[in-house]
Amino acid sequence: MTSTQISLSVAAAATAVLHVRAEFRGPRWCVYLCKPLTTSLIIALAWFTPNPAVDGYRELVLVGLVFSLAGDVFLMLPGNRFRAGLASFLVAHLLYIAAFSKAVGFGFAPWTAVPVAVIAGGLLRSLWPHLDGERAPVIAYVVVIATMGWQALSQWVGVETAWAAYALVGAASFMLSDATLAIDRFRGAFGGAPALILGSYYAAQWSIALSIGR
Repeated sequence: MTSTQISLSVAAAATAVLHVRAEFRGPRWCVYLCKPLTTSLIIALAWFTPNPAVDGYRELVLVGLVFSLAGDVFLMLPGNRFRAGLASFLVAHLLYIAAFSKAVGFGFAPWTAVPVAVIAGGLLRSLWPHLDGERAPVIAYVVVIATMGWQALSQWVGVETAWAAYALVGAASFMLSDATLAIDRFRGAFGGAPALILGSYYAAQWSIALSIGR
């Protein structure tokens, strides 16, 4: 990594730690500051990552990160803005799918969809009795994020490069973060959930940002 990438990564890690700490101990203003600041630093990391692996990849990832930032803000603010946050991240995942399809095309290595579909199906089965009126948006979201994971795995199988591995790690971390968030929200909160949700979320965005460069 370049010195700029290292500096931005260290800064993002520091603000991410402060955010997680504030979720447990406060103050609340630290959450409002550090959550969007961490994602903004990751956006800067994506911007300054040199040598894009594929034409158009950086632009798709950058816009996806901007929609993720919007989702962060919606889910952070008081009140029920869950659907607005869900919609923002849904668009982000669609952009990531488009990015991960640049190198190999959508649907390359279709057999790689099997393990991802099993994981997604298991999650939906676990959540189903608890979704009530949220079933349609949650199904749509799970399908999209599973497609993102599938395409990231498919891309890595197709090119087997370090940047594709970063994308795969990012997609897998995103799936872990969102699955934990869904379980915590719909099946009941559990201790340590914010740390796991946020830790895997920031790891996902950081990895996807780094996947831009060769």
